[in-house]
Amino acid sequence: MRIVVDLNRCQGYAQCVYLAHEIFKLNGAEALTYEPNPDDARRLQVERAAAACPVQAIMIDRLDGAERGAPS
Repeated sequence: MRIVVDLNRCQGYAQCVYLAHEIFKLNGAEALTYEPNPDDARRLQVERAAAACPVQAIMIDRLDGAERGAPS
């Protein structure tokens, strides 16, 4: 699995950090960093984090050709 966060869209609400703190981290007030290739064992956490993003800045690529983002 691969994660891409649109850092131009991200507003620093940090909902992803609360739901998947092993993957997403805030440095300072609004600087988000993340692990772009987390272990598949964390898939559920990452999917919940993407769904919780209020600006839908998190995209998940399952590396099987299908790309997913936060649900509409």
